[in-house]
Amino acid sequence: MRWTLKPIPDPILQAKLAQELDIDLVLAGLLVQRGVDTFAKAKSFFRPSLDELHDPFLMKDMQLAVDRIAKAVAQKENILVFGDYDVDGTTSVALVSSFLQSYYPNVATYIPDRYEEGYGVSYQGIDYAHDNEFTLIIALDCGVKAVDKIAYAKEKGVDFIVCDHHRPGKNLPDAVAILDPKREDCTYPYDELCGCGVGFKLCQAITITNNWDFQILIPYLDLVATAIGADIVPMTGENRILTYHGLHVINTSPRAGFQAIISQLDKKDKLTSTDVVFTIAPRINAAGRMKHGLHAVQLLTETDVDKAVVYAKEIEQFNIDRKETDRYITQAALQQILDTGAQDRYSTIVFDPSWHKGVIGIVASRLMETYYRPTLVFTKSGDFLAASARSVKGFDVYDALEQCSEFIEQFGGHMYAAGLTLRAENFEAFKNRFEEVVCATIQNQQRTEEISIDCRLPLGSINGKFYRILQQMAPFGPKNMTPVFLTEKVTDTGYGKKVGSGGEHLKLCLSQDQGITSYDAIGFNKGSKWEELQQKKLLKIAYSLDKNTWQGVSKIQLRLRDIQ
Repeated sequence: MRWTLKPIPDPILQAKLAQELDIDLVLAGLLVQRGVDTFAKAKSFFRPSLDELHDPFLMKDMQLAVDRIAKAVAQKENILVFGDYDVDGTTSVALVSSFLQSYYPNVATYIPDRYEEGYGVSYQGIDYAHDNEFTLIIALDCGVKAVDKIAYAKEKGVDFIVCDHHRPGKNLPDAVAILDPKREDCTYPYDELCGCGVGFKLCQAITITNNWDFQILIPYLDLVATAIGADIVPMTGENRILTYHGLHVINTSPRAGFQAIISQLDKKDKLTSTDVVFTIAPRINAAGRMKHGLHAVQLLTETDVDKAVVYAKEIEQFNIDRKETDRYITQAALQQILDTGAQDRYSTIVFDPSWHKGVIGIVASRLMETYYRPTLVFTKSGDFLAASARSVKGFDVYDALEQCSEFIEQFGGHMYAAGLTLRAENFEAFKNRFEEVVCATIQNQQRTEEISIDCRLPLGSINGKFYRILQQMAPFGPKNMTPVFLTEKVTDTGYGKKVGSGGEHLKLCLSQDQGITSYDAIGFNKGSKWEELQQKKLLKIAYSLDKNTWQGVSKIQLRLRDIQ
């Protein structure tokens, strides 16, 4: 584990901001590190305003999209809202379909089957639209690379509006409108939206066109916040504004589907973005992984709470099945790495034709916890092999796949996560080429997991006010991560113990300054450090702060990231 300390912020800016906001110098430093270096920026950061959302018509093709939907409504055409089977896709479909249905009845939804159709726009979906007299498809979280399929749709008299956020290929499809802030010819001010975010901008544009009150869009923000968290896009700009207000909706007036999921959780406090990512999102995802993404759309669009509870129970079972399958495949994949002697490669590529396609992305993430390097997990999918790719910090797996494109049938994704298909006969050649590309392009420091530390912090500086202001820096996510602190010359007071079924976690009481200041600390998966702690040496700790509630009493605790 490699510790890196972020550059010290400008001390003059830091001191000025601390004085203006009447906050601790450390907190002011955290803000300056995040580009929040004036009173005005701080006001916007702590109280993100929906008034600061950009004009949706700044996005290339937005007017074309709005006009085509208006024409469909005027001519009573059937509209099919089509989306991917993951959280971003299903929330997008739920949002856009329910928004359109609020004023126009001829709207239906379609999620491709992960196993029969694969990722994104499918020929089966287009045939379904044509056979059922849908003349307009709105594709969400997919479509920007579906050149051949959208051409096929056009031949059948089916128009496409694409709402995507993935990187386009060399050629754009022949759609009526392509809303994608990552288009090279799109000058939209913020290009980090997720698919659901792009769908929301479309709804915002329709609202403006019809002179409707913006407030009608507020109930949909819970879906947008969930997609932003699950898709791991930067928690900056519009994403941060939408998440901030979406979390408020989730915590004050959640839709029936969220209400049903939350009622199954033992959760007393307000849900944070982290809670949404680790509790709500996996359950929505489980439907598409284990059964069919339409189950998730059904839950998210249901308005009857009793029916939503039935759907949520069904999805909870999918999630239990997903966990068991994921655990089994991860163990098998780790064993395969050992059996093939692949521990020392620059990349991890594993394959088994029997592995469940719905969990290979999770397994890839799990393998990275053991072997920190770009990872692909393959399984059989129809006549092809399909893989999910995950990458380490700073290494662009999408670019690496582009350099292997001669062996790939189809691929798409982001810098840190991608999906691909290839022919079985090309597997070995692809595997060797990918290893060559990674070996040639990955930097040495990218091969070791990094803990990025914001600043040094004496334990004596931690108090209730400090923690409350720190929490107001949420929602946290990429580019606004939960602050990580470094404290040195820390001692274990001797009240520590190993916890967890196999003693895999640490529960400690740590102090500084001869025991004057002490805090409880939890170190998940840090049980291996126990023997070192018995030597009673001074410690350096990297940690974040959270609260632990036990028997109704809440206390600030240190969440240990690493111990040296």
